[in-house]
Amino acid sequence: QVQLEESGGGLVQPGDSHRLSCGGSKRTSSNNAISWFRQAPGKEREFVAAINWNGDRTDYADSVKGRFTISRDRSRGTAYLQMNNLKVEDTAVYYCAVDRSSYYGGSRSVQYWGKGILVTVSS
Repeated sequence: QVQLEESGGGLVQPGDSHRLSCGGSKRTSSNNAISWFRQAPGKEREFVAAINWNGDRTDYADSVKGRFTISRDRSRGTAYLQMNNLKVEDTAVYYCAVDRSSYYGGSRSVQYWGKGILVTVSS
């Protein structure tokens, strides 16, 4: 069973920057796309960002485009989500996920999910 673990959650203020990390096995993720999803209270889980296996392609939800940046370090089996200019509506549990393929194929293509970590944006 692959273990993915998100870290870096917590309470931040509107306008702040914050970075989430996702650690896992290099063997299981280095050739796979990695993505971030989030689930706000009372809402369905939604796509946030994805990066392909070698990092040369990224995709973002419209709601975070220009504010969030996804990146990865294949040598460490780690992915990151840099979040800038955070808004109250970014409050959610954030999940990292490893795709079955080298390119992100949607939530149905996710092979492994992290347990999630809470980010609260509030003044």
